[in-house]
Amino acid sequence: MNAQTMGRKNLKDLLERYPFASSYFKDNNLPLEGNRDLTLEEYFGQFDEEAREERALDVDLHYRQLGEFIKQMNAFLGHEEDRVQTVTILPGTDKSGKGEEFGELTIAQGEIVCIVGPTGSGKSRLLGDIEWVAQGDTPTSRRILINGEKPDRKWRFSTKDKLVAQISQNMNFVMDLTVYEFVELHAESRMVENRGETIGRIIESANALAGERFTPETPITSLSGGQSRALMIADTAILSKSPIILIDEIENAGIDRKQALDLLLSEEKLVLMATHDPILALMGDRRIVIKNGGIHRVIETTEEEREILSTLEEMDRKLLAYRSKLRNGEIIGKL
Repeated sequence: MNAQTMGRKNLKDLLERYPFASSYFKDNNLPLEGNRDLTLEEYFGQFDEEAREERALDVDLHYRQLGEFIKQMNAFLGHEEDRVQTVTILPGTDKSGKGEEFGELTIAQGEIVCIVGPTGSGKSRLLGDIEWVAQGDTPTSRRILINGEKPDRKWRFSTKDKLVAQISQNMNFVMDLTVYEFVELHAESRMVENRGETIGRIIESANALAGERFTPETPITSLSGGQSRALMIADTAILSKSPIILIDEIENAGIDRKQALDLLLSEEKLVLMATHDPILALMGDRRIVIKNGGIHRVIETTEEEREILSTLEEMDRKLLAYRSKLRNGEIIGKL
């Protein structure tokens, strides 16, 4: 954005589109009160020569710095136009050097793909290749494309641009904070607008996933395993900038798994899920079968499997209902 274009920008419109820009004016001691209907050119035109000298005011420099500030903040907050729509995996080799038996695998935003295979089969290696955007330079020789093209270097080397966010089965908090303070800290780091509303939404979403409710004042160190994972799933879905979410074996997490996936997909995430649970595996659109360190097969979920999933989900609902009765000290009877 050149100086002439920046000068024509109306302050009100600029701040509505980029609310964080107000901090630039505050940090540079440039008052906004009563000036929001002016263009930037009109705004800086108010300062006479004496005021400019007193403030060491370089208008063209402010245009450039403000433009760069907006650009960098957009990048930090994940508002760039080059959003990740697809991730493509190009085949490499397994542990014995044999070529993987698929042409290419493209995963789209809003899709659930499960990763299945024995312990030690290479599920973590596949995740590592995606996370580090492999370009034939890992033990598998796989290559990863973003939106069908060789990816920007930022996905590999930038500390703020992370392609993958992980949610593990084993999660423990050690910070001396309440739930509200923990989420608030993350929201502040993301410079979220309507912070209180967003924090409330995250906590409410987490409670919808967890078997037992907790309050904003609950210390995070006292959360159960299921509550911790519910909170991290809600936090990751709503606040994380990472376009890909890996869920690692949450079948015993004590949360509503279907709601968790629905929440992630509603936030336009691409979900990869390593699991041994048939319910989770069949919730996916496809599943990647890993053997001997390589992708052995890619299976589309069939209609017959969808019917089996319905049966398994009904069984799971009954199991959850019995679990709830046990928690509440009730006598177990037929449902």
